[in-house]
Amino acid sequence: MTKRQKIKLSTVLVVVVGLALAGLTLWALPQSQVQAQGEDLCASVVFIQPGETLSIIANRTLGNSASYNLIVEATNAKAAVDPSFATIDNPNILTLGWKLCVPHGTGLPVGRAMLMPKEPTPTPVPTTIVAPTPPTLDLTVDKMNPLMIEFMRQQTYPGSDLVIEETLTPGVNYKRYIASYQSEGNKIFALLTVPTGEKPATGWPVIVFNHGYIEPEIYRTTERYIAYTDAFSRNGYIVFKSDYRGHGFSEGEAPGGYGTPAYTVDVLNAVSSIKRYADADPKRIGMWGHSMGGQITLRAMVVTDDIKAGVIWAGVVGSYPDLLERWRRSSGTQPPLISESARRWRDELVADYGSPETNPTFWAAISPNSYLADLSGPIELHHGTADSSVPLEFSRILYQQIQAVGGEVSLYEYPGDDHNIAANLGTALARSVAFFDDHVK
Repeated sequence: MTKRQKIKLSTVLVVVVGLALAGLTLWALPQSQVQAQGEDLCASVVFIQPGETLSIIANRTLGNSASYNLIVEATNAKAAVDPSFATIDNPNILTLGWKLCVPHGTGLPVGRAMLMPKEPTPTPVPTTIVAPTPPTLDLTVDKMNPLMIEFMRQQTYPGSDLVIEETLTPGVNYKRYIASYQSEGNKIFALLTVPTGEKPATGWPVIVFNHGYIEPEIYRTTERYIAYTDAFSRNGYIVFKSDYRGHGFSEGEAPGGYGTPAYTVDVLNAVSSIKRYADADPKRIGMWGHSMGGQITLRAMVVTDDIKAGVIWAGVVGSYPDLLERWRRSSGTQPPLISESARRWRDELVADYGSPETNPTFWAAISPNSYLADLSGPIELHHGTADSSVPLEFSRILYQQIQAVGGEVSLYEYPGDDHNIAANLGTALARSVAFFDDHVK
């Protein structure tokens, strides 16, 4: 594995756009600092030219595109005493001709304004949990279920050639399409983005993007997760976001993400389909998942070896016994919009196989957590401590379980942040891109 590389210019642009789409703003410099910095704050003065961004200006003038926030603070500080300077409310919205103040190197205090630390350190968690191990199944006695990891490994996921259904408005440096592929006889729609520019000799690296729970009836391919997909698309990755069966215009029924492997099957067929795509590198595939999509990611990575690395945000990654015992709507940890039919899986599985206490073999057999020694690559976990939809302890426990089997894993916690990590969106996206740059690109 390569060491963590410094954040590139394109990654910084992801942070800026991610923050703008999330409606976030940078902190303003306190008035006391404005007075203290005084007239000697600017090392130079520049004016916005066509096609320029703050990151480009920072890279040219300060030698570090990540220092664009220094220009924001310095310019706003100067504007407080000299109205000829611009006041920057949103770093992604600039006007030609604006007068900017470039400060003296890194002399300006930046602690609160930095979007991402130069050397981000994952949250340390002590390893105290022993990971569950794969159960021994007697196929002549045990009642097989499609959720069982061993059962899923015996199946094939051929996918199909991709069909471009619609060409969408392009992104800043990538093309956008609605594509379709086949999964168990269902036509599944997906968002496909492809970088522009010179394609690498082996093809573009790929991120298979697994979205979280959205009511299937209101789901649309091009809605939600816009800033998230853009983060990977503009950094040189093909992004393939499956709609899953029964979602939007995809064929089939939407059975829910936990009582059946259907959505994981759709994603595994998506992996096979994108491997056929001429512009993709079939040997450089990563997977990103949020919430329910995190559970799909974890399951996929113990079923197939095609996924080189995974990033999971606020994932439903507890073992099935933990999902039964620690994840109930009454405790405020169940996503409120999930239909009753999609939540019925608990009762149905207990009725068919007994409880985890009476039939631990079955419940271990359907839990990806029992097969973590077989993960196809390293995993990076992100979770907000104020997440009211999925318990933080799921990510903490998974972190310890992967460590216990000698796997490569890191965990980032975001104090006070929610299920979508909205308050730290730019930081989490930048870390995710950097992780994939290390392990996939």
